[in-house]
Amino acid sequence: MTSAVADPGSFRDPGGRIFIDGDHVLRAVMPTAAGAYEAVRDSGLLSRLIDKGMLLAATEVDHGRSGGAVEAPSYVLEHPRIPLVSYPYEWSFPLHKKAALLQLDLHLEALKAGFTLSDATAYNIQFTGVRPVFIDHLSLRPYREGEYWLGHRQFCMQFLNPLLMWSLFGVAPNPWFRGGLEGIAPEDLAPLLPLKSRLSLTVLTHVIAQAALQKRSIRRNPAGATLQPGRLSPTGFRNMLSELRHFVAGLKSPTRATVWADYAENTSYSADTAAAKRAFVAEMVASQPTDLLIDLGCNTGDYSEAGLDAGARYVAGFDFDFGALERAHTRFEASGRPFLPLWLDAANPSPAQGWHEAERKSFSQRVKADALIALALIHHVAIGRNVPLPMAVDWLVGLAPRGIIEFPPKSDPMVQQLLALREDIFPDYTPQAFRAAVENRARIVRTLELTPGGRQLVWYDRTAAA
Repeated sequence: MTSAVADPGSFRDPGGRIFIDGDHVLRAVMPTAAGAYEAVRDSGLLSRLIDKGMLLAATEVDHGRSGGAVEAPSYVLEHPRIPLVSYPYEWSFPLHKKAALLQLDLHLEALKAGFTLSDATAYNIQFTGVRPVFIDHLSLRPYREGEYWLGHRQFCMQFLNPLLMWSLFGVAPNPWFRGGLEGIAPEDLAPLLPLKSRLSLTVLTHVIAQAALQKRSIRRNPAGATLQPGRLSPTGFRNMLSELRHFVAGLKSPTRATVWADYAENTSYSADTAAAKRAFVAEMVASQPTDLLIDLGCNTGDYSEAGLDAGARYVAGFDFDFGALERAHTRFEASGRPFLPLWLDAANPSPAQGWHEAERKSFSQRVKADALIALALIHHVAIGRNVPLPMAVDWLVGLAPRGIIEFPPKSDPMVQQLLALREDIFPDYTPQAFRAAVENRARIVRTLELTPGGRQLVWYDRTAAA
């Protein structure tokens, strides 16, 4: 195999590199990391973590599988492909909390066996459905007696502090995290904390004290040297992780009303119309094999569920409303079905960013869907965010070769709600203009009128376009 390409987001660890060969995800273990890898593997820890579902599966394969993407690896591992890679700034509160707990649980398991984690980055965790899994096998290495938790600050910035923003303030940290890919620094969060929260020993230790020490370190060494922590006994290390785990497990999601969390129960059409809508989605999904279906504006997942019922192997749902995403999470956690709810601002999707603008891939680079449903969405983009209708349609159709887009006219109550407090500057927002925009990119397979003169669903297929 000679088509292997190194993943641009895996360059920071000189001991290993991820590369992609078609549908195969491979990891090169370089000579500098081979000894640590062998120690972890031979101890049985890797297989135990994989069997528990905490660590992504790995199989050693022939060195030649690297295809020249890296030079002279000691080992090459093959991993199952994650259906859709997500980033921490796309997670809702329950997903972020699950990821934090997995990070701590896996570290505690490692310490029991005489190993530790070299870092604590949230980017080492992915989701299959709503179940988190750790993906960086080379983060595990032998524990050295008395060493401090080197990933402590990173854990606080990428797990603890974002969760505190959620729980204490009811403020989603996602835009802040996306703007600063390393997370939320203790010295940035500490000044915002109310007095009551400062009485918590965990907050005092991991936020207030850490922020003070960091500032003191900078004053003493303006060149930027970081803190030099002291030694930590194995018992102290385990207690530190256990205390954090207990604290994170007790954090609660903010109980605040959101705009669209109850949309599914307050639509402008009847139960019969909703059933017809589900049947239309099911027919489109079942028309061809669908490994990945994306549901833009998924709300609580009604139509994602219809897609799964029709044979979609995996569904990724996206919504701007965190209340709706939490309800979707609860729903699919209970059912165990392969659905992942993620946060998305459709008018400002996650960009390509990080080093060389390639370390973290954009939304469109990661989403390689077989089919799409975009229901009750396009008016939010075209009217709510002033994106010209042809541009909005072009973006949606470009995300998947076939799909369904719902178009509500200006007479629809939900569109009227968007226009209530603003001037109508959208003369081209019409059913005719919508259909023309779709036909400019794809063939219209079928149309379903949900209500006479009202909402319509358009099933497109761009692979069949003339």
